[in-house]
Amino acid sequence: QVQLVESGGGLVQAGGSLRLSCAASGRTFSPYTMGWFRQAPGKEREFVTGISWTGGITNYADSVKGRFTISRDNAKNMVYLQMNSLKPEDTAVYYCAANLNDYRNNRVGRRRYDYNYWGQGTQVTVSS
Repeated sequence: QVQLVESGGGLVQAGGSLRLSCAASGRTFSPYTMGWFRQAPGKEREFVTGISWTGGITNYADSVKGRFTISRDNAKNMVYLQMNSLKPEDTAVYYCAANLNDYRNNRVGRRRYDYNYWGQGTQVTVSS
């Protein structure tokens, strides 16, 4: 059974940092693109960042570029999101996602339907 489990969320002051982790299980995720999305109350789920199966290609939303960094450890089936210089508008539930349709494809999609497996999410709250 494919499973994605996020951790590392919490409450942080503006300007602070958090590191989210996504543990993938049920199959090997190393040949597939992984991503992070977020959803704030009353808003649509939006793309944050994605990383190709090799880790060589990354894609970021303009709102987080220069502040967030995605990485992966294929040996551990883990994906990480390092979030620095956090702002109150970063407050949201953060979801890990996997595109298990495109084997060894370097395309990093930015749309929800580019990903077909999702975690349950972890809450990130940034206070001002």
